[in-house]
Amino acid sequence: MGRIFALDIGDVWTGTALSDSLGLIARPYKTVKTAQLEVFLKQVLTEESIEAIVVGYPRTLRGTISEQTKKVLQIKEQLEQKFTTVPWVLWDERLTSKRAEALKKKKFTKEAKYDSHSLAATFILDSYLEYRYIHFSK
Repeated sequence: MGRIFALDIGDVWTGTALSDSLGLIARPYKTVKTAQLEVFLKQVLTEESIEAIVVGYPRTLRGTISEQTKKVLQIKEQLEQKFTTVPWVLWDERLTSKRAEALKKKKFTKEAKYDSHSLAATFILDSYLEYRYIHFSK
């Protein structure tokens, strides 16, 4: 079974997360510049056994599309056209960035501080893995 990879795409930075090989546990991977995402993904897809890529879908709290939603969709579609060997999944990411920032502020040591971008990607991936486990593991 392959791993699931998640992206929290931002204007400047993109956080990433990777599941374990069983698809049960999400962990932060790396944060990369969004402008370098294509090169980074090529490397990840070569090095890791990726089963699917989950992309955080940023909608407003009311569920409507924002300017950020349009930007993310455009980047996702461009990447999806270049990397056709894996399925791409959009996943609701509402409040994951705020949750990541709040958790980051609670960490006191330099070593304990997580990068909020990859932490947000981890929350997105964790939500997706939980849904998948509940609905498809029977």
